[in-house]
Amino acid sequence: MYLGIDLGTSGVKVIILDDQDGLVAQASSPLTVSRPAPLWSEQNPIDWWQATQLAITEIQQSHADSLKQVKAIGLSGQMHGATLLDSENQVIRPAILWNDGRCEQQCKTIEALEPNSRAITGNIAMPGFTAPKLVWLKENEPENFNQVKKVLLPKDYLRFLMTGDFASDMSDSAGTLWLDVEKRQWSTQMLDATGLTIEHMPTLFEGSEITGYLNNDIAKQWGINEVPVIAGGGDNAAGASGIGVINPNEAFLSLGTSGVYFVANETYNPNPDSAVHTFCHCIPNTWHQMSVVLSAASCLSWVTKLTGFSDEKALLDEVEKLDLSIPCPVMFLPYLSGERTPHNNPNAKGVFFGLDHAIDAATLGRAVLEGVAFAFADGQEALVAAGTKIDQVSVIGGGARSALWGRILASVLNKPLTYRKGGEVGPAFGAARLAKIGVTNSLASDVCVASDIDFVIEPDKSLQDYYLAQHKKYQQLYQSLKDHF
Repeated sequence: MYLGIDLGTSGVKVIILDDQDGLVAQASSPLTVSRPAPLWSEQNPIDWWQATQLAITEIQQSHADSLKQVKAIGLSGQMHGATLLDSENQVIRPAILWNDGRCEQQCKTIEALEPNSRAITGNIAMPGFTAPKLVWLKENEPENFNQVKKVLLPKDYLRFLMTGDFASDMSDSAGTLWLDVEKRQWSTQMLDATGLTIEHMPTLFEGSEITGYLNNDIAKQWGINEVPVIAGGGDNAAGASGIGVINPNEAFLSLGTSGVYFVANETYNPNPDSAVHTFCHCIPNTWHQMSVVLSAASCLSWVTKLTGFSDEKALLDEVEKLDLSIPCPVMFLPYLSGERTPHNNPNAKGVFFGLDHAIDAATLGRAVLEGVAFAFADGQEALVAAGTKIDQVSVIGGGARSALWGRILASVLNKPLTYRKGGEVGPAFGAARLAKIGVTNSLASDVCVASDIDFVIEPDKSLQDYYLAQHKKYQQLYQSLKDHF
């Protein structure tokens, strides 16, 4: 048995995999995001730990025997979050998250202080990354900055509480803007640009390496032996391992809080000026590129609440009744948290365009599904422009449960979409697989295989021309509004 823990933005997922890759148990516990000021997005790291404890407790109640058989634990989690510890290893302030947009000016500061920033990191400096957050802290909360002894990514704070070790993996660390992504090591030049040193950083490991062992107190509390804890990966790289996207040109779409278009690469192939991310994979000697939509399934949750439906499924059931062959009168820009690829614009805003007295909730829901699909299409264009080849595309994340959304996405992207078993728990699944590799010394290619196909959604040819025209209008709408954001 192998335990996978995924610290997401909206909740913590915990799963147990057996030796045959079977999903034995799963549990989750929700989290909320605090937005105390415009563009801000924060969470209290203590809440992450409490949510993890609650999910473990739920599994204990139904699968205590399985927990006793766990051989290793793997971690995955939301990337980029700045978790700041003082000399007593206490949290200094709430963690600043990946979708926080306050650091636009600090990105310019970093690139001015280190002109080779893009060459070293393979990425353009973006407000969501970790390094600009520390520059912001230095400029706006110097009393907190001066207390910082360790900077941890969210999942690595859980690791510290579990093992007492300060450690991270390559894939998650690549999103900090402190990593030399080609050499897979911390960059002293990038740390200098933010007033930090190697001592502020955790020790680096490949995703399948052991970083430490579950301490005695937590092991007793969870009903687990003092098993190895594996480095794991950022949520996207771990999700890729969970569905077997580790070979060149394989890709997936992640429909989580954010949206990710992820493509695996066998070499380091950056193109930062297109706002495409180039990161290390959680598999050794492997990299990946991805485009990022900052608000994906979170847009669906938002419009569900806005229109008064009990849950997303209830709204989607109404959208299902609409005829997609009839053009949608409303267009939606899904920039509720700004946008990364291709705009790198933290100030971009969400927009409904085309409202009149006849517009109902179902039409708004459809506009949201299509708007997010167009954002993914922008990302696909950026990836292709960066020289990325995309073969097979799988779908993971909570939004993957909607076949309607899949039909829209396949038609907008003009690519068949493959839905695989376990796709909705992809990152936790991948973390458990990495745990297995770490203690069995198996080859990643033997463990991180593509899971069984549930179904494939083909592009709807009757919608191709319509969506091609709508995507161009979508792009024009952003261009005409961007100066007003």
